[in-house]
Amino acid sequence: MAGDTPAILGGDPIFPNGPPPWPLPDDDVAAVLQATIADGTWGRYHGPHTDALTGELKSWSGCEHIELCSSGTAASELALRAFKVSPGDEVIIGAYDYAASFKNVLMLGARPVLIDVEPATFAVTPERIEAAITERTEAVVVSHLHGGLADMPAIMDLARQRGLLVLEDACQATGATINDRVVGSFGTLGIISFGGSKLITAGRGGAIIGHDQQLFQRMHVYGFRGNTAYPLSAIQAAIVLPQLKSLAARNTHRSERVAEFRALLEPCCGLTVVAEPTSSCSAAFYKLGLMIDEAEAGLTRDQFSAAARAEGIACDRTLHGLHTVHSKRRFRAPGELLGATRINDYGLQLHHPILLGTQTDISLVAQAFVRLVENAAAIAEHAPASC
Repeated sequence: MAGDTPAILGGDPIFPNGPPPWPLPDDDVAAVLQATIADGTWGRYHGPHTDALTGELKSWSGCEHIELCSSGTAASELALRAFKVSPGDEVIIGAYDYAASFKNVLMLGARPVLIDVEPATFAVTPERIEAAITERTEAVVVSHLHGGLADMPAIMDLARQRGLLVLEDACQATGATINDRVVGSFGTLGIISFGGSKLITAGRGGAIIGHDQQLFQRMHVYGFRGNTAYPLSAIQAAIVLPQLKSLAARNTHRSERVAEFRALLEPCCGLTVVAEPTSSCSAAFYKLGLMIDEAEAGLTRDQFSAAARAEGIACDRTLHGLHTVHSKRRFRAPGELLGATRINDYGLQLHHPILLGTQTDISLVAQAFVRLVENAAAIAEHAPASC
């Protein structure tokens, strides 16, 4: 390890070359790309790769129907349209969630209803969903974020009792499981993403998975304009296939690194690794969630993030709480949003490429974080409270 002086104070960074790149070099992906160029299938409207990916996703997810599309955001929109969400409807969403979940509801003229989330899992709970239901509630969006998992069996039991449609957003948790069943496959419809930073990447792209043929027919009718308006290209489908096959092994590797990191970080005052999976779950860590106690750490969240970045570690603030960036006139919030506010104010996320590294790599990350806290007073004096 480098010396005792943090990089932000002039010392040598722990990772002088910066965070690992993403995507990583992948011989299987390279071979697929060369093959599609050689046979010309990379440039076709319709070809064997989209059909092959659809088949693999059916087998992987256990879902009867798959709709490939251009992004996770497009997948969210198409799913809500399949639900017939329309003006006057309400859609329940966690107050801490990705922006598209909120904006797609607004785009359809419906009203987002923001409910609190658990800081330990970043997820909504069935109890909070039930408390927010009114006669106008049409659907619920349930997202799995930062390694945390929502209680999908309980949420789906509630949905069946109350006649609700559930959009399960697994864009940041591809391959995570609950009771040996992949997340995304529980909801009325589920969505996954192949975006540029995701666990499986095609630069862009996504898919909708589910069992209700009528919902997929509605998507097809809406999206067909003489050709598919929201397509996943043939070459994107081709490079997703080998990554899908290696996903389980990579998720296991990431989970092992997270378990090691959790144990190593315990002595680091003021930092907590959240979203510890239970025995019935296996997580998929796209962004590993952390919480900082600024008083104990001696650093603000922004100061800590800036100092970690100086060490070559991709550690940033979490998403903004939806209630903190949107006018109150645009949503309804039936209860306090204390958990979402806490994550908004004190959440950190560690980007996943480092989790495919070695035990030594993750040990160095933990040592770097300890070093930052040990030098908190000097860093706080050097760096502004809001970086």
